[in-house]
Amino acid sequence: MAHPLQFIGMIAHRAQSEIHPPAGAVVDPGYIARFAQAHEAAGFDRILVAWGSSSPDALLVASHAAAATTRIGFMVAHRPGFIAPTLAARQFATFDQLSGGRAAIHVISGGSSAEQRKDGDWLDHAQRYARSEEYVALLKRLWTEPKPFDHEGAYYRFEGGFAEVKPLQRPHIPVFFGGSSDIAIEIAGRLADVYAFWGETLDQARETIARVRASVAKAGRDPATIRFSMSFRPVLAATEAAAWARADAIIERIRALRADAVGSGGPKPESIGSRRLLEAAAGGRVRDARLWTEVAAAVGAGANTTALVGTPEQVAESLAAYHALGVDTFLIRGFDPLEDAEEYGRSLLPAVRQAVAAQAALRTAAE
Repeated sequence: MAHPLQFIGMIAHRAQSEIHPPAGAVVDPGYIARFAQAHEAAGFDRILVAWGSSSPDALLVASHAAAATTRIGFMVAHRPGFIAPTLAARQFATFDQLSGGRAAIHVISGGSSAEQRKDGDWLDHAQRYARSEEYVALLKRLWTEPKPFDHEGAYYRFEGGFAEVKPLQRPHIPVFFGGSSDIAIEIAGRLADVYAFWGETLDQARETIARVRASVAKAGRDPATIRFSMSFRPVLAATEAAAWARADAIIERIRALRADAVGSGGPKPESIGSRRLLEAAAGGRVRDARLWTEVAAAVGAGANTTALVGTPEQVAESLAAYHALGVDTFLIRGFDPLEDAEEYGRSLLPAVRQAVAAQAALRTAAE
């Protein structure tokens, strides 16, 4: 099953990144709107709205961005455990209706117990994933069941649960699911529509995709139906030398600001995904052709921090190599977030589409 190539960006509630400390109001409505509009104009398919244990509410930020745009979809990060699945189902279904069918949920089980405890969650890593499975299964039922139903499980119990409001998208809102541990991949095989993971080496990505597809097959689903979304931080310039000079300036700036680094997420010792990024970084400053690992190493790999460095055409070639492995969706964001999103629309997105099309033409000719 061939899935269309898609691009996901990321918006924030104010201007900030690893190289730009936050300033001004925590919630900047005008910036949120401009940031979302820039992604829509650049040709992105969706934008991620992240979750943080002290951040503004992601669904409300997405709702504001949706009101400022007309086409672009949303990938709203959501951690199970803090509100009931019955309420979450109604909230996301309402957002899907109000946005004209542009919602997707990115289920994050949590890679740091310390961060989870800020919201009063004391479950361990394995329990959090088990809870996520029950939670997502209930969301799907609530989005599709025509009548109220009772439920009694390990983590949730209710009587007559029902969502009068159903998603505009049928059968339900797309579910993105992440996590590199064995239990995460097992659950993804049963429930995920899109498996999301951070930028790994080509060999690591090949291994991850094989593990997830095997899990999907074990669950009795067609492995061809699941999609894969991979995250990178492209660093572009007109020449390769200029791109690496920009990368050097970025890492120097991050190290200078490290005591107050913003957006890195910090080390997450329970996150297998973080460990995989650090493993990639241990193999050298640059892996494969242009996978730059220094930022991941500098900030503890607590988030999407592996980069691809080069001209738009060179980075597009690298992304096309991942596409050949089965990655059909790329989540890309820059260190100069708004300006980079605009530049990606001008140069990188067209170059990736061209590279993937050329790849497909070669396969067809070979057949």
